[in-house]
Amino acid sequence: MSPNERREMICHPAVDPSGSMRGRKENTELSLTRQCKLLKISRSSIYYTPVGFDLATLDLMHEIDRVFTKYPFFGSRQIAAYLPQSGFSAGRHRVRRLMGVMGLQAIYKGPNTSKKHPEHRSYPYLLRKLPITRPNQVWCSDITYIPVKNGFLYLVAIMDWATRKVLTWRLSNTLDASFCVEALEEAISKYGKPEIMNTDQGSQYTGSGWITTLTEAKIKISMDGRGRYLDNIFIERLWRSLKQEAVYLHEITDGFQAKRIIDDWIGFYNSERPHTALDKRTPEIAYFTHAQIRKAA
Repeated sequence: MSPNERREMICHPAVDPSGSMRGRKENTELSLTRQCKLLKISRSSIYYTPVGFDLATLDLMHEIDRVFTKYPFFGSRQIAAYLPQSGFSAGRHRVRRLMGVMGLQAIYKGPNTSKKHPEHRSYPYLLRKLPITRPNQVWCSDITYIPVKNGFLYLVAIMDWATRKVLTWRLSNTLDASFCVEALEEAISKYGKPEIMNTDQGSQYTGSGWITTLTEAKIKISMDGRGRYLDNIFIERLWRSLKQEAVYLHEITDGFQAKRIIDDWIGFYNSERPHTALDKRTPEIAYFTHAQIRKAA
């Protein structure tokens, strides 16, 4: 069955007032696109089929992710040495290769697993010694691996640096740059634009779609040093909390369940969870309170 045929099976055809169907294919496509936009899932995630990994390898990848989330300073050598404690065995080079697929890199400066495209331009890191004190001064973005039964997904988020508020996010079953660009465009549409956007040097962030969106909006581009986990530390902490407090507590079966779990947790994180660094305010309150003060001034 082709992808187009599968789409028509899960979507409701459009019906005009007289009860007849019209424009079945076009409206089916529109319906699916609209559903995915509302659910913050890339269309490809709906038809998720893991390719190239057997179940044993997927189990190993999920365990690598758990170990890395608990010990983000572990590189491939330490993770390979740690795995037998939970009944897994893999050599350093295999662990390193799988970490590359998963987009994981240790805190220390080491091999770059964020797969920079050789023909893409990189940009300097602009945040060194920069006081970041207000919303929309700096945004950051990153991608993380989400384990799913019989496979995995990728999650991208856009975060406001000063207030830690998660502005937008998207799920995808590939590392294609489009789901990152969609999240960025939604954030700009909802919250205006930041002065600076900070990311790592992954190909999703150095490609034309991402860069063009930023340059057309006149947003300054900042990129972490290669292998520098600490340059984007707040969003890395977000991933750790999300996985330990939500993702690992469930056996996620598909993109829709992943969306529900992530959506619930990010709602809690933004609007209910106080942060010591924000004077015990939530990210939501910190973001909008400061915005209201600036507007009144």
